[in-house]
Amino acid sequence: MNKQVFAPQATVFCGIDVSAASLAVALIAPDGSLARREFSNNASGHEALSVWLKKRDSPVRVSLEATGIYSLDLALALDAEACVELMVLNPKLVNRFQQTVCRSKTDAADAMVLAEYSQRMPFCRWQRPAASHLALRTVSRYIGSLVVEQAALKNRLCSAESTATTPRAVRVDLKRSLAAIERRVKRLRVEALKLVESEVELRERYQLLTTVPGIGPVNALTILSELILLAPAMTVRQWVASSGLDPVHRQSGTSLNKPSRISRAGNRRLRAALYMSALSASRYDRHLAAFYRALRARHKTGMQALMAVARKMLHAIYGIFKSGTPFDGQRLFPNIQTEVESSAG
Repeated sequence: MNKQVFAPQATVFCGIDVSAASLAVALIAPDGSLARREFSNNASGHEALSVWLKKRDSPVRVSLEATGIYSLDLALALDAEACVELMVLNPKLVNRFQQTVCRSKTDAADAMVLAEYSQRMPFCRWQRPAASHLALRTVSRYIGSLVVEQAALKNRLCSAESTATTPRAVRVDLKRSLAAIERRVKRLRVEALKLVESEVELRERYQLLTTVPGIGPVNALTILSELILLAPAMTVRQWVASSGLDPVHRQSGTSLNKPSRISRAGNRRLRAALYMSALSASRYDRHLAAFYRALRARHKTGMQALMAVARKMLHAIYGIFKSGTPFDGQRLFPNIQTEVESSAG
């Protein structure tokens, strides 16, 4: 949809604090006057909010935090309005901004902070995701929740079978529940693969992902479903930050010198999938294994080295998506000497 272009001085700045049941809205008019309203966080509330915003004879620049399912439908509704310019922000980014402008923590105060963010900070338009991409992520995340249940059931069954005091009826019921979840997971993975096969871009990226060491068909689905919704213009550094794999250093003079760690301020599902892939790749791929050993030789802890491998793999994924070519460890690590190359030399 083509958005109308308005004069910057006429813009109304809006902040929306999103919760499960309600939307706290704050507006800063071009003349500096303030307005506040509250709407329900459902379809009728979104429609009422849109009507209220359209009563302004100016474009409305809206900022709201990314809060998963609570904000997605609202973002889709607002993005469909020609008068709205929408930003969906990382909550960590908003929290840092809030620390500079407001100490209070209420829904109304949060909405006002977001309105001020709209007014003061550079505009970065939210990219509306394709319906197929949203569907793939939804199915993938649901599979992930079932896998967690599956693991819990396996542990309960193992505990139940380790003692003769567990009644047979309990063991049978646990086995039936486990088998039912396994069937559901298998069926949903088939549906996810159908979504991948239905679109050229998804199919090509899925095939590229499976060329990366440590990323099998199952993990490729998870990683693809989380990456596909990232804005096309994002850099690889922004990819790393969005995954929470960016390193955080804590050093100051001689009094503070703590080990580096990852920020964790990002997509935990993507981070977990990359970590599991890094575990495998650091053992079985010669280039990534050599990179892991080089980090350990520099006195990095095992976890620090694994997170670095995961981060390097994300760089590789970014590269193969951009180039459309399969993974090549030699290009990723031109200066890393593997054990095979060392013995040959």
